[in-house]
Amino acid sequence: MNLVESGLEKNKAFQEVPVIDLQNLNSEDPAQRAYLAQVVKDACMRVGFFYVKNHEIPETVIDNTFAAAKDFFDLPLEKKMIIDHKRSSNFKGYIPLLSGNNNPDGAGDVQEGFEFGWEPMQGSSKARLEDGIMAGANIWPSENDVPGFRNAALQYYHAATTLGKSLFPLFALALGLPETFFDDKTQNSAALMKLLHYPPQSGPVDERTIGIGAHTDWECFTILWQEPGIQALQVLNAEHQWVNAPPIPGTLVINLGDQFARWTNGIFKSTVHRAINRSGVRRYSIPLFFGADYNVRLDPIPGCVSTERPLKYEIMTAGEHVKSRLQATYSGH
Repeated sequence: MNLVESGLEKNKAFQEVPVIDLQNLNSEDPAQRAYLAQVVKDACMRVGFFYVKNHEIPETVIDNTFAAAKDFFDLPLEKKMIIDHKRSSNFKGYIPLLSGNNNPDGAGDVQEGFEFGWEPMQGSSKARLEDGIMAGANIWPSENDVPGFRNAALQYYHAATTLGKSLFPLFALALGLPETFFDDKTQNSAALMKLLHYPPQSGPVDERTIGIGAHTDWECFTILWQEPGIQALQVLNAEHQWVNAPPIPGTLVINLGDQFARWTNGIFKSTVHRAINRSGVRRYSIPLFFGADYNVRLDPIPGCVSTERPLKYEIMTAGEHVKSRLQATYSGH
């Protein structure tokens, strides 16, 4: 594998985020899967972002989660603060407005959120291994306060993690690896999901206080649902221009994160992005951050380090990386 010499990594300034059709994701024809992998490879090396359509997450599951999120954020603050994320060892639960700061130069993110990780659906006997450094149970609002919230959120979570699992063979092919390369590194769906609410902002743009400040995501990739009709997400290109990534009906946004950048020694882009809600109305989004199992070391993938491209990152486990970024984001707020 020589990804650098393939020509796809040339630092061209993209002007839009590509849309990729996943219709042939599980095709039995290796040629169709290989072609799809080449399209994904181009997006990963040039942009670090792409939309996907035909993702197979039912609209009813998305709609139910969206409705549950609105009901939760409509609760009085004192109800939400009962499950404040500071009560959890791993930042799970309610995240109040301005409590996070994804951009170290910022003054706080103008959003509130609810974060949780893997747990089985009610009635399931499925178990998983201990999460080690990221261990800690989810905390949920009372069923009396938000009926059906937990079930709706977990239904979307499991649908999105199923999609995420199906993408890893595609990323492996894009890297010139066997399709099973990531199987033993992603056995436990080390994924965190957030429900986010962005109040509208008006007046001059102060880049120190926006919906979410300029940052990169931390895991392998993010699966993002955006509320239709509201532009907020912007992606930074190679010429330091902010490119809009508006919601496109029937699609989800996939963006690469730091774990893939570390695994590929920077060949796959973990692209800086931000969100500013200037719509005049409230905005909601649902990101699911899908990473390697927390005990997996992020050693560079063979072929990604060379004399011309020396190692760029300190080697650590996936869990160590995620926890360090969570601590940096929420420290002092």
